[in-house]
Amino acid sequence: MTARVTALGYLQFTATDLDHWQDFGQRVLGLMADRRGDDRLLFRIDEKAYRLEVRPGETGGVRAVGWETRGPAELAELEERLVAAGYEVTRPGEAVARERMVSDLIRFRDPDDCYDHEIFWGLSTSSARFASPIGAEFVAGTEGVGHVLQVVSDRARYESLFLDVLGFRLSDHIDLAPNLAATFLHCNRRHHSFAFTPKVEGRPLGVGHFMLEVTDLDVIGRAMEHIEDEPHRLLKTFGRHSNDRMVSFYLLTPSDVGLEFGTGGIKIDDETWTPTRYDTAHFWGHHSVDHH
Repeated sequence: MTARVTALGYLQFTATDLDHWQDFGQRVLGLMADRRGDDRLLFRIDEKAYRLEVRPGETGGVRAVGWETRGPAELAELEERLVAAGYEVTRPGEAVARERMVSDLIRFRDPDDCYDHEIFWGLSTSSARFASPIGAEFVAGTEGVGHVLQVVSDRARYESLFLDVLGFRLSDHIDLAPNLAATFLHCNRRHHSFAFTPKVEGRPLGVGHFMLEVTDLDVIGRAMEHIEDEPHRLLKTFGRHSNDRMVSFYLLTPSDVGLEFGTGGIKIDDETWTPTRYDTAHFWGHHSVDHH
């Protein structure tokens, strides 16, 4: 296997109120907004033209997840492997590539039919310097956006897709309960870019949360203070994860998708890394908040 996914490149969401998302993204998270008319909101976190895109929708949610690869040869190889694995792969074409600001892309549907996976190469770099409105600095670049955690119906199918077809590598497992383990996968130095848990009662299939990482704990603290004014947005309290050591809290975005906002995640060196298992997801904190 020579071609593989190298980073989580972008995420596309729907939302009922783009104005609210724009204010929230800038004021609370420190994202750099690029509003393009009434129906398109882009957010930057680094030198790339965008990393998050929000479009109007009757409900909020995740519409597409973009995975980066190195070039056209790698894209073609990944397409061949996906087709061989039974996935229906399409090439959206030049107009969609221009809209996504990439050189080319392919698309296939998530195995649980929750959203579109898009694999691309050549995401545009902006000539304008990234400038957070609150001075935040994000961990991105070649490590990509952060990560996505998904609740899935078939563990073996997602292991096959991400490990055997897309070229991810195993980071570790966390035993959440008897016969219930979360799987964490990496495609670069970031501890994980994709993670998944089997379906459990009360949790729908699909993206449970995505993660953004900053370099400064104070940015996290100030975001928590903003959330005090919107207490319904707090999903999990401040805490530290056992496996990636991320110090973070969880909040509900204006797309009704969870966000882990954190700092201090460890890096993986594949030459020395050995996957392990953890008996808890949290060293401390990360208590779920019941708003009822």
